[in-house]
Amino acid sequence: MSESEPAPRNSVRRVVMASFVGTTIEWYDFFLYGTAAALVFDKLFFSGLDGFAAKLSSYATFAIGFFARPIGGIVFAHFGDRLGRKSTLVTTLILMGVATFLIGLLPTYATAGVWAPVLLVLLRLVQGFGVGGEWGGAVLMAVEHGHGDKRGFHASWVQAGVPVGLLLANAVFALCSRLPEAEFLAWGWRVPFLLGIGLLGVGLFIRLRIFESPLFAKMAESGGTARIPVVEVMKKHPRNVALAMGARFAENASFYIFTIFVLSYATEILKLERSVILNGVLIAAAAQLVAIPFFGALSDRLGRRPVYLAGAAALLGFPFAFFALVDTRSAALVWLAIVLGLVVHSAMYGPQAAFFSELFGTNVRYSGASLGYQLASPLAGGLAPFIATWLLKTGGGKAWPVSVYLAAMAVVTLVSVWLAEETHRKELGN
Repeated sequence: MSESEPAPRNSVRRVVMASFVGTTIEWYDFFLYGTAAALVFDKLFFSGLDGFAAKLSSYATFAIGFFARPIGGIVFAHFGDRLGRKSTLVTTLILMGVATFLIGLLPTYATAGVWAPVLLVLLRLVQGFGVGGEWGGAVLMAVEHGHGDKRGFHASWVQAGVPVGLLLANAVFALCSRLPEAEFLAWGWRVPFLLGIGLLGVGLFIRLRIFESPLFAKMAESGGTARIPVVEVMKKHPRNVALAMGARFAENASFYIFTIFVLSYATEILKLERSVILNGVLIAAAAQLVAIPFFGALSDRLGRRPVYLAGAAALLGFPFAFFALVDTRSAALVWLAIVLGLVVHSAMYGPQAAFFSELFGTNVRYSGASLGYQLASPLAGGLAPFIATWLLKTGGGKAWPVSVYLAAMAVVTLVSVWLAEETHRKELGN
């Protein structure tokens, strides 16, 4: 099937919705961990360490999941390019759902000693491995079902699953955090993780009802699959893999500073109530649900690069304004800072799914898009809260070094996107 003969629009909508729901569930699982790492894991799993060391250790386990993501991306991309997109998506969903549920059952350091953080790290690795394979498959199912004039918009709905997952994770955590502190630390924090098993059932029901990507099916029928896709993509498209990695630096780092690091910064340095920040993230995630499809659709009209470059350019100066607003300790201004931060992020994240997919041919598209996306994850997003915490400490509790760090990430992304080709009019049926 070529893009001149697209799938029926009701079929495209069904696939986009299935990818959106599945991605929402997987990111709910992933973000729960980040929220818990910022608010409770240092107290529950690293209570034998002093406060700063416990916080760094908690964020280190958060980062570990990102280092597993490239491995998951490579493994699942291999099978996705060889056997199909759909089967890999079912497997990644199961991995994430089961790992999240088991985190909710873990003993803490007070009852299991060192085994508690060890088991936590192992399950975080499983989470990272699963989500590493999720993104590429979900995006390609949306991108490869035709209608090339709306690829950016369709693929952006997969990206929109991220703020919805964030919204759900923070909403559930916000409700549970209303418990008295002792009860929240004793059992309340477990509830959001245990609920993940119900979401897993919903996601599997939806995801099993969709059909394979028509572009992949046509390629497989003609015998065009690559024998070792990851090797082939690195031989034929190393430049595009590297540029996709660079394009992720500002987007990925800024997201985890604006949604994860800000939790501990505001509650521990500024002494704000936990609910103020959680509510701010909820409002911002709702705004991003609108902003991501808007920028995805805008990239269908203007091109991927102009929209992406605008978001990265805004990030050169915005981090300084972000922390200035948060430092006011005014709830309304803190919420404004987080909302603006995620809107800036959306200008990069909205076009990203279609942009990365269009850089590679069908027989290696899963591997190429996943490598570019996931190899940057540990270096940009995974280490961002850890690096920011260290910069905050060395800066005497001042946030300006964190702002400089984000501006440096923006420079990397600006150069990478500038050097990449424009792809929004590219034919994918090859």
